[in-house]
Amino acid sequence: MAADSKTKKTILTLNKNKQDGNTSVMVTAYDYPQSRIADGSGVDCILVGDSLGMTTLGHKTTIPVTMDDMIRSCEAVSRGADDALLIGDMPYMSYQPSNQVAVENAGRFIRSGMDMVKVEGAMTDRIKAICDSGILVMSHLGLTPHTRAKLGGYKVQGKTAEQAEVVLNQALKLQEAGCSALLLEAMPKEPAGIIAKELDIPVFGIGAGDEVDGQLVIYHDLMGLFWEFKSKFVKRYCEAGQIMSDALKDYVREVKEGVFPAQENFYEIKDEELEKLLGDKKWKYELDNDYYNNRNHSATPITQKKTVIKR
Repeated sequence: MAADSKTKKTILTLNKNKQDGNTSVMVTAYDYPQSRIADGSGVDCILVGDSLGMTTLGHKTTIPVTMDDMIRSCEAVSRGADDALLIGDMPYMSYQPSNQVAVENAGRFIRSGMDMVKVEGAMTDRIKAICDSGILVMSHLGLTPHTRAKLGGYKVQGKTAEQAEVVLNQALKLQEAGCSALLLEAMPKEPAGIIAKELDIPVFGIGAGDEVDGQLVIYHDLMGLFWEFKSKFVKRYCEAGQIMSDALKDYVREVKEGVFPAQENFYEIKDEELEKLLGDKKWKYELDNDYYNNRNHSATPITQKKTVIKR
């Protein structure tokens, strides 16, 4: 769908939401079905996060995620979303080496159907280079998973006045460099709220309280599809994983008990064609004697002997 269509959300949508005091809503998605569901729910933004490393690929962290992993996921998500603003998450080492590498990889995201890219950390030069190339950038401060070792692990950031001041100064420099939006992860609500008020651009939070301009939650977290751990800031809105597990158990049971597939699941062959098939001496085929009596006259499954077909 064209970016200037009546229903497509753009950066102007997010800016207006901030100005009007309306909270913007963002969720992650990693494939076509998730994108269809998320887009149909009315979210403002879909982030194709490098969190796919854990949610989809089974890694322990985001570090192993590659550009090819991200681009394939972005292409699938872009096919499923008509209305949401789409943001591609630049993975580890896709922007750190140089400005040129950063711009080239950001361009791959745009070609894959994304409207914006997200870049972790206060890498002002890299982000300015991407912005100067005409690509929208969302920065990511606070807890930044790519540099978790430097932060001492997955720890809440901005818990002291000094730390909060550092993040605020970083955010202001990134806004000056051309950033169009900011994501704050794992911060107390008060410093996150102060940063949101100080900046002109929309500020989203993931575990950053309710005083920011928008909220992000990981799709698998809110759906109950992630089992390793549950972050404090996450609210599960359903247990989709349990629902899926129960459905698969029912499927296994019905197949083993001969309940599925049933008559309504069969494709039919005309009687005369079946007569020709069974009358051909090249085939050996056994059916119950009452097969023809039941055929087309019963809504219940028909019991058949095991079929033996030999050429």
